[in-house]
Amino acid sequence: MKNIIYNKLVALCFMLSLFLLFACNTNNDTTKIAAPLDEYLTAQATHFRFNGNVLVAENGEIIFQKSYGYADFDTKRLLNDSSVFELASVSKQFTATAILLLKDKGKLKLTDSLRQYFPELPYSDINIYQMLTHTSGLPDYEEAMVEKWDHNKIAFNEDMIDFLAKEKLPMLFAPGTKWEYSNTAYALLATIVEKISGQTFREYMAQNIFQPLQMNHTRIYNTRRSLKDTIPNYAYGFVYDDSLEKYFLPDSVADLKFVYYLDGIQGDGIVNSTTTDLLRWDRAVKNHTLLNESTQKEMLKKQALVDTAKQIYYGFGVSMKKSELGYVISHSGGWPGYTTSLSRIVDKDQTFIVLSNNNANSPAISNAIQQNLNGKPVVMPYLHKEITMDSLSMEQFVGNYKSTDEIIIERIGNILFRVSPNGQKIELKPESATKFFYTDGSDRQIEFELDANKKVVKAWLITYGIRTSFQKM
Repeated sequence: MKNIIYNKLVALCFMLSLFLLFACNTNNDTTKIAAPLDEYLTAQATHFRFNGNVLVAENGEIIFQKSYGYADFDTKRLLNDSSVFELASVSKQFTATAILLLKDKGKLKLTDSLRQYFPELPYSDINIYQMLTHTSGLPDYEEAMVEKWDHNKIAFNEDMIDFLAKEKLPMLFAPGTKWEYSNTAYALLATIVEKISGQTFREYMAQNIFQPLQMNHTRIYNTRRSLKDTIPNYAYGFVYDDSLEKYFLPDSVADLKFVYYLDGIQGDGIVNSTTTDLLRWDRAVKNHTLLNESTQKEMLKKQALVDTAKQIYYGFGVSMKKSELGYVISHSGGWPGYTTSLSRIVDKDQTFIVLSNNNANSPAISNAIQQNLNGKPVVMPYLHKEITMDSLSMEQFVGNYKSTDEIIIERIGNILFRVSPNGQKIELKPESATKFFYTDGSDRQIEFELDANKKVVKAWLITYGIRTSFQKM
């Protein structure tokens, strides 16, 4: 009897030691993964004011999750894993899914015309498929309402539709002939959901998407200004004033007053969520939990070509491209105070969620995290210090540099500028004889490469740690 008990104890100790060994190895592996990601993000927070929440998962399991900074810059309340962010255009995949759920139930067809639901609108030959893929040619309601809407009145979807019907804004192009991002289309899709379901958009999304997926911290929320509604643990979006060196709510910034009078529009944005809930969403999309498998595949299929040079495509509410790391499905979003990014490298089943409530460049930061996790070189953020350089030394860098994009460098006096395609100039300050940093507060530098004769042959654009080569023309 004693031998039996002894043998059982030995077996138990052996199993316990194996468990502890596995746990230690797992912890070591997690630390090995987390350390460089945290080093990069902490440096972004220190040197480039990154503020937000980050989650990285592999095969659906969280391997990194951390908060950086404040949920409210005024009260200094800190962010945590459950902080709720406005997702901006990351919301579009939720709107698309709402439409596709109705399609799966036989309530609509993607070939249904816009006029079928909105006979008052003067736009013919547009169907739901074109609205989902940004190929409808609908005019931009935001730009028009900035110009012509009463800025003291909050517009809701029905107001926007009445506005379009009254103003009869011209189409941007013939439906189906090109691709151009359309917030108008997605706002109208949300109203189609309401017309068919007989529910408010908020009720439909909660009942058919958020609750079934146990996304308990996610909701349609655009009522902070219009109905004075509040969310516990809300991450308020702030914008930074360089001259005052202070953060402000966009409500108080004159140029951003549209956050007030466009507050009631739903469908093109306005899903509010957490990093953990978004991982649940990502798993549902991967596993077609809500949609029929064939419908889910159509959502993630290359439906429209966005960028020929970079081979970027758009599906229904998501974009896709082939990168050096694999096939990537993603979407980003931006609204005053918020910049968001949700990406998945399909081949590796790696999910990357970056939510910022101070307009940090979440998509660029996400790209760097993807590179870092997969063993690719990333330049860590650091403090840049200007050196003195004369105009003659700067002249050698002037010119055009080509990759899939183009860099134009100009000199005015002893100041070097990067000229954007729209003509905007960004000053570049020298930090070495061949390296310059951007002065707009972004984590970007340009490093020039010289040949044996000290002649400039190449420029390296370093964007949030990722180096891209540009050949001098």
